Amino acid sequence: MAFLGRAVRRVVRPPLSPLSRTTAWSYSSEPTKEKSVPYDKTLKQEDGASSGPTKPLPRSADVVVIGGGSLGCQTIYHLAKMGMTNVVLLERDRLTAGTTWHTAGLLWQLRPSDVEVELLAHTRNVISKDLEEETGLHTGWIQNGGLFIASNKQRLDEYKRLMSLGKVYGIESHVLSPAETKDLYPLMNVDDLYGTLYVPKDGTMDPAGTCTTLTRAATARGATVIENCPVTGIQVQTDDFGMKRVKAVETPHGTIETPCLVNCAGEIQTRSNMPNVRDHDASVYLRLQGDALSVGGYEHNPIFWDEVSDKFAFSLFDLDWDVFMQHIEGAINRVPVLEQTGIKSTVCGPESFTADHKPLMGEAPEVRGFYLGCGFNSAGMMLGGGCGRELAHWIIHGRPEKDMYGYDIRRFHNSLTDNTRWIRQRSHESYAKNYSVVFPFDEPLASRNMRKDPFHQVLTEQGCVFQERHGWERPGWFTMDGPAPVKDYDYYGAYDIKKNVNYKYNILLGKEYTFDFPPHHDVIKNECLTCRHGVAVFDMSYFGKFYLSGPDAKKAADWLFTADVNKKPGSTVYTCMLNKRGGAEADLTVSRLEPGAANLPLAPQSNGDAYYLAIGGGVAEHNWNHIRTVLQDQGFHCHLTDHSEDMGMISIQGPKSREVLQEVLDTDLSNEAFPFSTHKVVNAAGHQVRAMRLSFVGELGWELHIPKDSCLPVYHAVMAAGAKHGIINSGYRAIDSLSIEKGYRHWHADLRPDDTPLESGLGFTCKLKSSIPFQGRDRLEKQKEEGLRRRIVCFTIDEKVPMFGLEAVFRNGTPVGHLRRSEYGFFIDKTIGYGYIRNPAGGVVSADFIKSGEFTLEKMGVTYEAKAHLKSPFDPENKRIKGIYA
Repeated sequence: MAFLGRAVRRVVRPPLSPLSRTTAWSYSSEPTKEKSVPYDKTLKQEDGASSGPTKPLPRSADVVVIGGGSLGCQTIYHLAKMGMTNVVLLERDRLTAGTTWHTAGLLWQLRPSDVEVELLAHTRNVISKDLEEETGLHTGWIQNGGLFIASNKQRLDEYKRLMSLGKVYGIESHVLSPAETKDLYPLMNVDDLYGTLYVPKDGTMDPAGTCTTLTRAATARGATVIENCPVTGIQVQTDDFGMKRVKAVETPHGTIETPCLVNCAGEIQTRSNMPNVRDHDASVYLRLQGDALSVGGYEHNPIFWDEVSDKFAFSLFDLDWDVFMQHIEGAINRVPVLEQTGIKSTVCGPESFTADHKPLMGEAPEVRGFYLGCGFNSAGMMLGGGCGRELAHWIIHGRPEKDMYGYDIRRFHNSLTDNTRWIRQRSHESYAKNYSVVFPFDEPLASRNMRKDPFHQVLTEQGCVFQERHGWERPGWFTMDGPAPVKDYDYYGAYDIKKNVNYKYNILLGKEYTFDFPPHHDVIKNECLTCRHGVAVFDMSYFGKFYLSGPDAKKAADWLFTADVNKKPGSTVYTCMLNKRGGAEADLTVSRLEPGAANLPLAPQSNGDAYYLAIGGGVAEHNWNHIRTVLQDQGFHCHLTDHSEDMGMISIQGPKSREVLQEVLDTDLSNEAFPFSTHKVVNAAGHQVRAMRLSFVGELGWELHIPKDSCLPVYHAVMAAGAKHGIINSGYRAIDSLSIEKGYRHWHADLRPDDTPLESGLGFTCKLKSSIPFQGRDRLEKQKEEGLRRRIVCFTIDEKVPMFGLEAVFRNGTPVGHLRRSEYGFFIDKTIGYGYIRNPAGGVVSADFIKSGEFTLEKMGVTYEAKAHLKSPFDPENKRIKGIYA
């Protein structure tokens, strides 16, 4: 599994000196005369390592964790704390070897993700409180605070978003003026500052102290930690269903039988107690470390380490000053006294960066029992506590407690994870953009055009501005200014690669980098309102398209899906799939098929029950693996086949959609002949397609699922028939607005694995009135009996203010939650947001609780009066999808 790119992290530590010192830089080593590539020329290996393991190897273990860094130590600690005692940690050298020992050890509490804020909070609790209480040992935690530096308004706006989110979690933070920042950090140059965000309870961890204390606590609970014991191989066995499963772990000193292996090896004088500083715009961080100030950062031209050494435990590289000087210049600008000090020491070691700047966690799709906990993008120490706990829960209970989809290895499509170009380009960009402002409409420039549907070229010619999802190029919106194709990645001009010039796509993206309404707001408005009043075409070809068939298909469908999908053939049902805790792993449509001979890709061979599954393309791999895992765990004999690449799909939506399609399809489209939530195979302009009467925007409409070779002829026929009705192409930016206006859920935004259908307003998808068992049913029944302690609520505000999610929700002045998703609803002409709220008193969140409260939303420190809705404010009676237009 080749998921990680590796770059080199560089840190220098100038000693802090009296302000009057006037000596120039004194470097501890000569600048490297030759670029340190390949790095085997400059590896500094450590001699004298122990020749054998520190403890005897057991014959077997319930879990074996590989790697004694932050995540490995946190994982075994949490496994032991959750009651697993027969667990073993194997470290090839000594604890903290690899990347952990030279980490900066910073812990910031605020990040632009609610889940990550919760993970960081758990790490902080473990390091600052829990471990010391359990062991009596100090981990090295220092609460010296953190400062986020803003040199422009956009950066400060980003920090203000974090501040508002932090209020929901009780995290203290303050926006400071330049003068207030100078009072807090006297050494700082504040002349070019716009402002700062100060978080008093941020701090610094000691890697060695933390890992030692974690393992001390774990061994006290029965775990075993063995150093100087590298893993040389993994034994797997194939079960009766043809699935590979972990059997044992091999080392030079013996074999440990185990059903579960976890890869946490990674790839690896002034005022005292000054806060840690992160200057994103200068791409540097500063940390007080003893009598020195550590300076580090991230550049656009990191050096790739292609040939990884298996002996690189506590080794370093020679520092490449040509690369690092950009950080020194940024650091001197921020703290001018550094120009007058010398350099005490340098640290230049490798760091692993993943393709989307998120860790790799969870069970590997290829081998059951093989778990990952690696690729932490320089954030392993700060995320380790939260992630270690979730990984332990994952191993013991089959799923994490929190929504870890963003870290789940199954988020990547299998065609990408072994693609060298995709890995190298995306991991480079994730490193280079590590300190970039996180804007709502950001898109990668690296590794594009990996998966293209049959409509890609014709839509490009019509001005499509694409988004990248799951490797697919899907339509975002359409510009009227001609084509804006995505070009090959230029590595931001690094490595002597010529930078793309006159790059229209990149220019359009740049204009979208704002926390205000984007400049193309009116273009998206036109796409939305044309759909609401006329007709629009959406290319949704990136959807996952699976068939479920075989002897146990009905049993599997009953168990997998919350809704009763065993209606008569020709029916289509919207449903969820749940985990064992009742959380939603997916929402999708399931169509029951007529049995018969194969007509691929439109229908599989089936002598009995067969189902067609249509799933959002961005989460298709996750869904595929969830279904496959359930089939294996339950022993269902089924065939699950993937035809996502074999079919395109266009959705024709709006009041005039029936008039347009009646000219193209050879079937009666009346309500009586073709009701909502049904499907049939029909001819479209002489080509067979599967037509489904469905809507994801809340209008009369149909989806056409089309064999690949027939896509363009059918598309051209639809556009020709729609010309007199004013038909237009529309993209996913319009779908986002239209769907939230209607109140439809987006999986992994409004609906996540830690949300139940009852909490998310999707109770109607659950067959609770029947006696049919399904996964997670027992949890839903218990929740229904006890009442909901949290539930999703729709909010609107009257002021024309953009919101994007993460805004804090207050009820009667008390924080009760935050928005998961927010868009502008052009038909109702209001900003709409959906978020889950709790009762601060711990009671049930009833309809009366919602109706009786006065709600406000906080965006960037500013509050706005909001109206809470129990139903969608748009077409609450569902007339439009039935074709009823007053």
